[in-house]
Amino acid sequence: MIDAIRPAQIEAWTQQCQAAGHGQPVVLDVREPWEVQLVSVKPTGFQLIAMPMSTIPARLAELPRDQPIACLCHHGGRSAQVAHFLKNQGFEHVINISGGIHLWADEVDPTLPRY
Repeated sequence: MIDAIRPAQIEAWTQQCQAAGHGQPVVLDVREPWEVQLVSVKPTGFQLIAMPMSTIPARLAELPRDQPIACLCHHGGRSAQVAHFLKNQGFEHVINISGGIHLWADEVDPTLPRY
C-alpha cells in the first residue's frame, strides 16, 4: 500500500520531512515533457524533478534514495504506479499526490492552467 496526500497537504508534508531530518523532499513529476511544458508546479520547500514515467526504470540511479519522494502526474494514476514501483525498488519514503496537478490547481494554485 502506498501512502497518499492531497496537494493541499504538500506544504505540511515538506515541513514534516524536514523536521524528521530527511532534508529537502522531492516532488517527482512523471508526466510527459509536453505536459510539463504546458503546466508545472512551483517548487516551494521541495526539489522538483521531471522524469517521464517511461524513463524511470532506466534513470533510477538519478533519484535520491535518502530523500522523501512524492510522485505527481495529471490525475494521480501514473504517479501511483511509479510510487509503487519505487517502493518495490527499495525506496523507503515514497508517497503519491492524489488528484495530481489537476487537483493541485484546485487546492494550491488556481492560476495553473488545466488540460
